[in-house]
Formats: sequence, C-alpha cells, structure tokens
Amino acid sequence: MPAKDIFHDTVRLALEKDGWFITDDPLYIKVGGTEMYIDLTAEKLIAAQKADRKIAVEIKSFLRESEMTEFHLSLGQFLNNRLAMKQKLPELILYLAIPTDTYDTLFQRQFIQDAVEEYKLKLLVFDASKQEIVLWKD
Repeated sequence: MPAKDIFHDTVRLALEKDGWFITDDPLYIKVGGTEMYIDLTAEKLIAAQKADRKIAVEIKSFLRESEMTEFHLSLGQFLNNRLAMKQKLPELILYLAIPTDTYDTLFQRQFIQDAVEEYKLKLLVFDASKQEIVLWKD
C-alpha cells in the first residue's frame, strides 16, 4: 500500500466537516492486471435529490522542489485512476485535492488552467490550516 500524502488526514477531516462519510481509506482497484490505490472515497446524501453523491479523492501536497514535475505526476495518476474507475466504479466522480496556496499560484498559470480544462480535472481546494474545503471546481 502506498504512503499517505502529508495532507491526507487534513483532507479527510475537511470532508467529514463538510458532511461527507468516508467509505474507503484508501480505495483499492485492480483493473487489467494492474493494482491501484486512490486516497479516499466518500459519499453524501443530498436531501433535495434523495440520492447519494459518491466521490473519490486523490490528495496531492505539491511540496516537491519542482511544481511542474509534481503536476505531471499528479495529472498522470489522476488520468489513470479515472480510467480505472470508469471501468470498475463508474458511479464515482474523481477529484484532485490540492492546498489553497497551490491553487492560488501554480493553478493560476495559463498552461495549468488549459490542462485542467483539456483533461476535465475536477478540483477540491482545501485550507490546510483550517482543515476546510474552500472550493469545489467542476
């Protein structure tokens, strides 16, 4: 099993504070002979719709020396996880969880914004110090 990201517990707590029930920590998927782990899955009952919303969350700290290397690795992992989920768990929606400082700097660059749009990345932006979700970007 892979090591947890430094912000793993922070994001888990932020989701729980936001009314989410954690269902897997981590989620194990085996598809096409390949084993994968996704950091968290959660669900939330949406009363108005009387249905559950189910998500998977891949947490990234972006603390490496090279932000672009971290972005490339995160994007590749996100796309591979999304493909595996499409094949095995299509009801789950995958989000990339990133800290606010990363969103406010790296993710404001035009190239990164173009990549987010091109690859249809869904973002969950969290405030690490407050342990709160500040933005859902679909």
